[in-house]
Amino acid sequence: MEPSGRSPGGRACSNQLSLAGPKLYKEPSAKSNKHIIHNALSHCCLAGRVNEPHKNKILEEMEKSKAHHFLILFRDSSCQFRALYTPAGETEELTRLTGYGPRTISQAMIEGIYKYNSDRKRFTQIPAKTMSMSVDAITIQGHLWQTKKPGTPKKPGTPK
Repeated sequence: MEPSGRSPGGRACSNQLSLAGPKLYKEPSAKSNKHIIHNALSHCCLAGRVNEPHKNKILEEMEKSKAHHFLILFRDSSCQFRALYTPAGETEELTRLTGYGPRTISQAMIEGIYKYNSDRKRFTQIPAKTMSMSVDAITIQGHLWQTKKPGTPKKPGTPK
């Protein structure tokens, strides 16, 4: 290199890399899974036009929330969406943000733990028994779901 800062070929050299325009790279946050849950709801749990109003309501609730970590509650291992939860402060309980399910879920109530695979657009069960920030969805024990109360019995002989 010549003393003028030019290379022998006549091109200007610079040790500083200058990029004009908006910064496209965003530092990933290890504590937030909002984008993962958003994708899971849009492409897996509530995909399609028929689920769009329900999905939009849930995404709106997510945006209003100040929480950084969200968990989806499934009815069972078939991964049917029921509710969206957030961790309740420093306790190990989860608090329902929206949907159908218990108001709070404790560690003892959890039956299965799932992680969302964004490549395959599906959830896979994790063999772990403890919660961590990498968990995206859970199932609770079957007996914790409220069953529908039996209706009044019909009189014999009345048409259906």
